[in-house]
Amino acid sequence: MMKIIYTDHLKLRMKLRSVPKHLPLTILEKPSERYYDTITKHQIAIATVMLKGKIKEYMLGFDEIDDRVELITIHPIKPAQKLARVRSGRWRLL
Repeated sequence: MMKIIYTDHLKLRMKLRSVPKHLPLTILEKPSERYYDTITKHQIAIATVMLKGKIKEYMLGFDEIDDRVELITIHPIKPAQKLARVRSGRWRLL
């Protein structure tokens, strides 16, 4: 079983954006899309979620290292942002 680590950066982003503690795990376990970010070298998981009464896509940046998964950052992402990153080649489908 993989150990899940919430990095300090992720905790800060969650606090600033009022993201519930369960959301990163939900996105990690059931993403609608997964990418590899060629610039940051992190994996990206994307999921559509209901939060604060709104349906939004959220992205989760993470790394799998040996027997652990380090969750790095989380934020809402607009379709145009996602499309631009895919078209530019920055994000590659996994």
